Amino acid sequence: MRRLLVHIGEDPDRQGLRETPRRFMEMLKSLTEGYRQDPKELIAGAIFPVEYDQMIVVKDILFYSLCEHHILPFFGKAHVGYIPNGRVIGMSKIPQIVEHFSKKLQLQENLTDEIADFLMETLAPKGVGVVIEGFHLCMAMRELQKDAWLMTSAVKGIFRRDPRTRAEFMQLIGRR
Repeated sequence: MRRLLVHIGEDPDRQGLRETPRRFMEMLKSLTEGYRQDPKELIAGAIFPVEYDQMIVVKDILFYSLCEHHILPFFGKAHVGYIPNGRVIGMSKIPQIVEHFSKKLQLQENLTDEIADFLMETLAPKGVGVVIEGFHLCMAMRELQKDAWLMTSAVKGIFRRDPRTRAEFMQLIGRR
C-alpha cells in the first residue's frame, strides 16, 4: 500500500496517510474473510428435519463484495429460495451463506452459482433458486460511468426443470 500511494503521487508519511497501509490491510482482511472460513461451520447444527415441501424464500439480503477484476466494491441484494426434501436450514443461515461467499474477490456470476451449489450440496433439496442484483462500482466510477444493475440467476433441480416452479420463485421475489 505504501508503494501504491507513492505510485499515485502521494506521500505515505504525511499525517493523513501514515496509518492508511495498516487500515487498508485490516479492511482487506475483513472484506475477504470468506477465504479463511469454512461455510459448513456456519450451518453446523442448523439443519432440521421437516415434512414441509413448499417453497421457502429469503429475499432482499444485502451483500457487499469486491470485483476480482478491479478490486472495487459491488453490492446489492440476493434472493434465495429452495424447496426442502425433508430438511430445512435455519432462516438466519441463508444471509450468512450469502455473506460468506461474498467475502472474497468475486464475479457476480460465480457468487450466484456458489450460493446455489452450496445449498444443493448441503441440504439436498428438491431445488434451489438464487437471483442477485448487483451494482458494480467498477462500471460506475471508471471511464464507463454507467449506472446499471447486473442481474444473475442460478436455478438448480426442480427450479431448472419446472417452469412453474421458477415462475413462482420469480413472482415471490418480485420479478417476472
